[in-house]
Amino acid sequence: MDFVKIAREVLEIEAQELLRCAENLGSEIEEAVNIVMATKGKLIVTGVGKSGLVGAKIAATLASTGTSSFFLHPTEAMHGDLGMIGKDDAVLAISYSGESEELIKILPHIKRFDIPLIGMARDINSSLGKYSDVFLSINIEKEACPLDTAPTSSTTLTLGVGDALAVCLMKKRDFQKSDFASFHPGGSLGKQLFIKVSDLMRTKSLPTVSEDTKLKDAIVTMSEGRLGNVLITNKNSELVGLLSDGDLRRALLSEGFSMENRALEYACKNPKVLDNANLLASDALKIVEEHKIQLLVVTNKNGHVNGVLHIHDLVEAGIK
Repeated sequence: MDFVKIAREVLEIEAQELLRCAENLGSEIEEAVNIVMATKGKLIVTGVGKSGLVGAKIAATLASTGTSSFFLHPTEAMHGDLGMIGKDDAVLAISYSGESEELIKILPHIKRFDIPLIGMARDINSSLGKYSDVFLSINIEKEACPLDTAPTSSTTLTLGVGDALAVCLMKKRDFQKSDFASFHPGGSLGKQLFIKVSDLMRTKSLPTVSEDTKLKDAIVTMSEGRLGNVLITNKNSELVGLLSDGDLRRALLSEGFSMENRALEYACKNPKVLDNANLLASDALKIVEEHKIQLLVVTNKNGHVNGVLHIHDLVEAGIK
């Protein structure tokens, strides 16, 4: 049995349904966006079974991209949680058939309070379609399931339409990376969008020597600093060189090498520096990787050393 072929067919069938929906999409998506934007409260997403599982993901996506939203199971709503839907809220109800019994039972209560309802189903003439103020079609021609029964293409399309709505709302709100980070402060995305160089750079006990320091003394400072580098500054505390352990190894092979020579003679006199400590740590990592260096010296605009950022600090902080 050719499982690669089967898997490709599944993906192709689902992709075709997504493309067909995209081609047939009309002004209803704009109407849905307008309803959500006009909502003073929350957008409550509800659905049963597979539609409910997809609905929970849609609610999570909306909540993380600037739209206050949560998922409410219709059965729980019928047993007391219907009060969670307020008069300032809107509802996104999902049922592929449009006839899910648990869902249909709560719709009259929603409409009784004149709460805007966005419906997602395959048929606008279904019970859900008739109750809806705005109807988003998730009709498909074929499930990817070989029996054409298990929700496959239909759930993929439902999720896709939910994502489309979320992205439209992001665009409408002008939702930016900084906004996204506010909703994900603890995750890896938050780290990439929140943590700055100033949060990670080392500022104390930096391995620093003067420009007149002999190599043998600079090596001692390098060892004590445990960064594999030593910073060389002039009398005005301006950075004039950076001596790395790699520079030291290369120096050993140079003609006229002497431990009594100045460390500056063997140092890089044009090291990569950063004069903006407010730069995102993720952007600093790109600089480190691009220049294939381990240490990035952070200075002010006048070249005075404020700190250093080591690649290990970035890795340990989970910056990618």
